[in-house]
Amino acid sequence: MSEPARPPVAARLLPRRSMAVCALIGAAVMAAVDEIVFHQILAWHHFYDRSTSTVGLLSDGLLHTAELLGLVAGLVLYADLRRRSVLAPAHAWAGLFLGLGAFQLFDGIVDHKLLRLHQIRYGVDVTPYDWAWNGAAVLLLAAGTALALRATRPRG
Repeated sequence: MSEPARPPVAARLLPRRSMAVCALIGAAVMAAVDEIVFHQILAWHHFYDRSTSTVGLLSDGLLHTAELLGLVAGLVLYADLRRRSVLAPAHAWAGLFLGLGAFQLFDGIVDHKLLRLHQIRYGVDVTPYDWAWNGAAVLLLAAGTALALRATRPRG
């Protein structure tokens, strides 16, 4: 007896899941970059700056915890996609860039401006920093969108 024919590999890939998992990884990586560079190395701000420095450090620790949990969960889900041979690489790359940009734009608009949890930097005109931060986010989102559109284009 012969085995039933298996569908082609491309039909078994999970593009939406690949994109979502890598978007989670991208958001966690950008949170880590923000927390390590701007909170720790440059010490420009804490996640929550509207209280004491102790509360600011606590808020940084909670952000770091959330970022690590997101990164670990994303990497476990990514490993599962790879193990089952259902990872759609082009969609995964798109998701990574979309996650990077989404976190950065959310932080720049919601955390900095709407909720005023913190500013990028204090004691200076923040306008150039805001333009650079949000502009970089838009570029990352544009790259992710371009990759997503390219990934969904039919081949051949």
